[in-house]
Amino acid sequence: MPLSEAGKKFLRKAFPDHWSFLLGEIALYSFVVLVLTGTFLTFFFHPSMEERPYNGSYEPLLGQMASEAYTSALHISFDVRGGLLMRQMHHWAALVFVAAIGVHMLRIFFTGAFRRPREVNWMIGVTLFWLAILEGFCGYSLPDDLLSGTGLRTAEGILLSIPIVGTYLMFFTFGGQYPGHDIIPRMYAAHILLIPGLMIALIAVHLGLVIYLKHTQWAKPKRTNQNVIGKPLYPQYTTKSVGFFFIQFGLIAIMSALMQINPIWDFGPYRADQASIDAQPDWYLGWLEGSMRLMPGWETNFLGHTIVWDVFLPAVVLPVLLFGVLYAYPFFERWVTGGGKEHHLCDRPRNQPTRTGLGVAGITFFGVLLLDGGQDVLQRVFHVPFEVYNWSLRVGLFVLPVVAFLLTKRLCLGLQARDRARLVQGEPTEEVRMTADGSYARAHEPLSQEERIAMVVRDTPLPLHKPGRWYMPVGRYLRRGLSRWYYAERVDMPLTEEARRQVAAVTADPAEAQKAEEGSKK
Repeated sequence: MPLSEAGKKFLRKAFPDHWSFLLGEIALYSFVVLVLTGTFLTFFFHPSMEERPYNGSYEPLLGQMASEAYTSALHISFDVRGGLLMRQMHHWAALVFVAAIGVHMLRIFFTGAFRRPREVNWMIGVTLFWLAILEGFCGYSLPDDLLSGTGLRTAEGILLSIPIVGTYLMFFTFGGQYPGHDIIPRMYAAHILLIPGLMIALIAVHLGLVIYLKHTQWAKPKRTNQNVIGKPLYPQYTTKSVGFFFIQFGLIAIMSALMQINPIWDFGPYRADQASIDAQPDWYLGWLEGSMRLMPGWETNFLGHTIVWDVFLPAVVLPVLLFGVLYAYPFFERWVTGGGKEHHLCDRPRNQPTRTGLGVAGITFFGVLLLDGGQDVLQRVFHVPFEVYNWSLRVGLFVLPVVAFLLTKRLCLGLQARDRARLVQGEPTEEVRMTADGSYARAHEPLSQEERIAMVVRDTPLPLHKPGRWYMPVGRYLRRGLSRWYYAERVDMPLTEEARRQVAAVTADPAEAQKAEEGSKK
């Protein structure tokens, strides 16, 4: 067939080998586990909110009114052979899936793998991240138990907090007054069809762009910004990857068999007039819960409309801003850098102290919100007064990210200075020598070629210079100031002019390198 030649080329595509590249595979294979277990569960789950007396196998609930969704979830857990294992595998795989996407994005961010020409792929990854969160929330809510119903009540409050259109959005989503009879069937359709379809399409495009744009790689001997050195996709990389899938599948199965998760029979069926004690969402929505708990109770009446700031700001405005920053960051850094060069070599995080500091500050911000998502449980466990706990985290939300940024930036510069010292002195050995003046000193040996290349090959732009004229537009002034903030502080490595030319050749833009090669041939 005419595709055979293209298929051979595709199967021989080189993939670099490094443990950090496995993070994306963990996310991909968790999604495969989700599809497999979710397909099994669809055969037995009934997405209906019609209530009838429960007469199943779980005796403590006999005679209580329960929806068909909740009854079928209990039937899967207690009566279907392997049903509880499949339910727990589905839930654990969902948690691993979202976590793997998040950690994979952190790897991409800290190593600079989002830069040109991969900005679009970064945006696809961000979209997959929030789709995974939405998919997890829909699946978490389907059993219609008291815990998930509390989460649905929170979602209703978030919709109602949107000024002017919030009431209409709530009635449209729930099909009438909360809780209505349409929300579970609608979420079921979104959970098994709409959102997975979008995710499968985006994953296919994401992987296609990885292959088309070349995989990033770490600086090592013979690796440059113009080539990719690694194992071919088939058979070496495929064999290892398939083996890794079965290992991950087995680990998720073991976790699901030994560690209980979401015991819906303990919570009971949902009642709109009840709330589950110590209700906590899954970790990927804990930060949203924490943001609402940290916000003071502010409301404003404007032209007959009540704006509930303590829900609208943390649950609507904050997520939009956070994901907006994630979408825009590659283009922001490109604007600050002042160049459109292609980047195929991974950055060591220490060589980009400002970017690394911003990433750690973001993680700290997320961590504070996550801690406050369980404030009622934590303050009771640690016997801390509620107001003290709450105000400590309110202050920490603004102070701790700044402290984390400053400490991380200093740490990165310190690691750069340590690299410089190792390049100059070499690696210390266990041998001790006597010097000419009678003192003793530890002997050093030169670093290996691979270690030296990892330290000296770095692509850190120089700060933008001030133009010659005295007047400069505000935008260019801001850009220059941010560029100096990003790239002014660094520790230069002790390189000769020849070594600097070699580093420049290794990190050169592929287009410029090709032009130079064509010019030399002419």
